[in-house]
Amino acid sequence: MPETRTTFTYELDAEQQEKLLAMLAIGNYRPRTVPYSIAAVEGDGFNCTLYQKEKHSRRKCCIQGGKARDFVEFFLEPNVLGGAFIGYEDVLDPSRNAAHGGSDESGKGDYFGPLVVACCYTDETISQQMREMGVRDCKQMSDAQVLAVGAKLRRLLGPERYAVVKIGPAAYNRLYAKIRNINRLLAWAHGTCIEELLEKQPSCPKVVVDQFAPTEAVIRRSLKERGKKIVVDQHHRAESDSIAVAAASVVAREMFLKAIADMAVEDGPVPVDKVPLDMVPRGSSDPRVRELAVEMVRRHGATWLMNHCKAHFQTTDKVLAECGLSRADLPPEGQVTSAVANGGFKGFKGRDRNKKEKEDG
Repeated sequence: MPETRTTFTYELDAEQQEKLLAMLAIGNYRPRTVPYSIAAVEGDGFNCTLYQKEKHSRRKCCIQGGKARDFVEFFLEPNVLGGAFIGYEDVLDPSRNAAHGGSDESGKGDYFGPLVVACCYTDETISQQMREMGVRDCKQMSDAQVLAVGAKLRRLLGPERYAVVKIGPAAYNRLYAKIRNINRLLAWAHGTCIEELLEKQPSCPKVVVDQFAPTEAVIRRSLKERGKKIVVDQHHRAESDSIAVAAASVVAREMFLKAIADMAVEDGPVPVDKVPLDMVPRGSSDPRVRELAVEMVRRHGATWLMNHCKAHFQTTDKVLAECGLSRADLPPEGQVTSAVANGGFKGFKGRDRNKKEKEDG
């Protein structure tokens, strides 16, 4: 039996946001308080939240709950999205089950833990099995669901249908100190993972990548002989329209969560009333992230960060300052900070630098 879907996430443009806010204002919904949200309500068996963060002129809308699907089908689709999508995926996109690969990453925005990239291959024979298993964009799944579905998914795929590149914090910090640009680091990781999958599946005609850079040129430069011969389709929200990218998001997140669990227990026995994943906060803005990092630096010294965190994050400066330290107390690779806001690499000058910034974002 396919898993009942209780979470739906959509990236809404400006017009769709206005329609949603108007609909929530006149409906029989109870206001909720949700951090970093523009609007949040509780309905009959579901919650609906529109978040503040804007990316590519869109904001994320998340609907969760036992009756979330009813709200999406009968209210959100006709009044906001402007069409029927649930249950019509195969009609709207007949090619979605065709053979292709999908690549996605996890851990990019997390201060603790590794960066993990996964690339999965699917075809007509297993696409439906993956959907029935509950494979979808990992952001629509709980950690427990990711771990459970991820294990089953890897068994279904077998070793020949997926590849993983896992960059632990120590290696990540060395790579970032050398590359000094997150988009180029991601491109290298995706390119390496894609090449590994193509070695296992040489007949794969196309790989879909969830877009992380302004142009495909960024990832194209990281591909080798096999990758340069196939179609690389990089676009936003690829997890929503490619089951292979959705699978990659689940596998990558599963590997990331396992690494976080390992980190949680490395200092000794875990209290029986605590789940290891709850002991290491994710993301970088949660106050608990800095609190834990400060505690560990005071216990183990500044170099602890190099083996557990992405040191170029600004969080590192705040943690060290709270401990009476600075980046001078870290090894050379820990003294490299994030590049300028638009991602430009400081080593380029003038026209060459502007060209690189436009390509790499």
